[in-house]
Amino acid sequence: MNSRSVAPNTAEHRLTLPEVIDALIADGVVDITVAEAFKQERRYFRGEMHPLVVIAEQHWKSLQPPYRILTLEELTQWLARWCGLPYLHVDPLKINFTAITEVMSNTYATRFRILPVEVKSHEVVIATAEPFQRSWEAEMAPILKKDIRLVIANPDDIARFQVEFYNLAKSVKGAMVRGDVASGASNFEQLVELGKSNKQFDANDQHIVRIVDWIWQYAFEQRASDIHIEPRREIGIVRFRIDGVLHQVYQIPTAVLNAMTSRIKILGRMDVVEKRRPQDGRVKTRMPDGTEVELRLATLPTAFGEKLVMRIFDPDVLVRDFSELGFGDDEAKAWRSMSEQANGIILVTGPTGSGKTVTLYSTLKQLATPEVNVCTLEDPIEMVESSFNQVQVQPDLGVTFANGIRSLMRQDPDIIMVGEIRDLETADMAIQAALTGHLVLSTLHTNDAPSAITRLIDLGVPPYLLSATIIGVMAQRLVRTLCPHCKQPGGLRTEDEQAWNALVSPWKSNMPTQLYRPVGCLECRMTGYAGRIGIYEIMPMTQEMKKLVATRAELSKLREQATRDGMKPLRIAGARKVAAGVTTIQEIIKAAPPMMD
Repeated sequence: MNSRSVAPNTAEHRLTLPEVIDALIADGVVDITVAEAFKQERRYFRGEMHPLVVIAEQHWKSLQPPYRILTLEELTQWLARWCGLPYLHVDPLKINFTAITEVMSNTYATRFRILPVEVKSHEVVIATAEPFQRSWEAEMAPILKKDIRLVIANPDDIARFQVEFYNLAKSVKGAMVRGDVASGASNFEQLVELGKSNKQFDANDQHIVRIVDWIWQYAFEQRASDIHIEPRREIGIVRFRIDGVLHQVYQIPTAVLNAMTSRIKILGRMDVVEKRRPQDGRVKTRMPDGTEVELRLATLPTAFGEKLVMRIFDPDVLVRDFSELGFGDDEAKAWRSMSEQANGIILVTGPTGSGKTVTLYSTLKQLATPEVNVCTLEDPIEMVESSFNQVQVQPDLGVTFANGIRSLMRQDPDIIMVGEIRDLETADMAIQAALTGHLVLSTLHTNDAPSAITRLIDLGVPPYLLSATIIGVMAQRLVRTLCPHCKQPGGLRTEDEQAWNALVSPWKSNMPTQLYRPVGCLECRMTGYAGRIGIYEIMPMTQEMKKLVATRAELSKLREQATRDGMKPLRIAGARKVAAGVTTIQEIIKAAPPMMD
């Protein structure tokens, strides 16, 4: 930043467009010719728009490194530097809206274009985009009896969250006056207060509806994969899982949380009265941009009430190609070769949350041509897809995995997807389907691909049937990808070499000449990571492997043969992603199991 030649006018006033443009010119941020010409267009000086918003709409290019288009956020950061105040990006997931809305009224905040963002024991942090409009501080200080610390924030964010935070707080308060605060049904430590009516909240109350819509809206905006609604002893907790990591985002009174759970159960066609046993349901809704999205619901009775988890399924995952899922060219070729077979069994292994379902659905979507009958048997149905014939496992009605496969075989299927092979009966039926000319895809929970063979043998499947039917096995994991907006190359350090050796040993692959590191920016919520990608270990069933399987060879022998056949372990697949600058060594070490010597 060039040294300022124009000091800001600190007298009480709102920012003006000419004032801001002159300061940008003086600081060497914008082209003087373009900016002066713009100042002559008087039509921009009318209305209530903040000067930074008007300038951001012009898409001027900064004259300072890295010479990017001046967005509203970058202009806000410049304003913070110019007026000498800290900059803050308002992250709604980190703000206790109940506490901050007690600081001042909505009318007062709107009048001065300010927004409380944090309340501490000794101070209140207040965001503004008008650094020289500060007469309100003298009014608020004796009322708050705390220090006031000003920060500069995006004017659009301040205007938006003024509305949303106060409306949400109003909804919570409105819901609270409708019923009793201590309505903790099935709470093991329920407090019975004399004189209270124990009236339950109305799940269809507009306040509750607004709170639920708010939670969903922000989960979609923040790319959350799961929403957790969890009752605690004193308060209800709402958490989002983003890129595989849980973040606590809201605290809501337990009674309101119970009403939210009831509201969501109604939408998911679940039994609202039944709180003593787990239930499953699903809801289809829309994102703010109009895109349809499905939520799979699951409740669980806990010590303090019903816990509800909503898994968010983006329908776009079904149209992603293999490269978007993380397959390399050779991996995609091997997987297509296996999945295009006319009959046999293909297994995908990995722990819960490793992306197995997305891989199978994406594969089936590509296989489900009009000439092919694709049937799935799932517990529960993860995503509803019109090109599949999907069956829900219902053990209470006698529809188990094994019985379901038996029934599907009478439906003239070409491809059958079985959600999971859990027992010998299901494995036997999958093998029978493969032997009678069907392609069967299923999942197992094992650490790596070769272990799937020994797991099935342990279940009691005869080895000769495995060697006759299994086409191949793929193990996979999901790892966080570096944010493309802020990742930076870093010089190689001693600890990098040690981590690399731990990652690729015993393969001893050469260390890349360049590693990238997470930094953190607004696009990735300061985490340094944005999104996840798969790493894959593909083990085709070659003739040599079939011979070993038929003779009940030890797992170590299977691994050795798979390596000779070209299988790359998960950590090697991950190392390739590290070398390509997609992720970090630490992510691969955390996600992928160690390789055996």
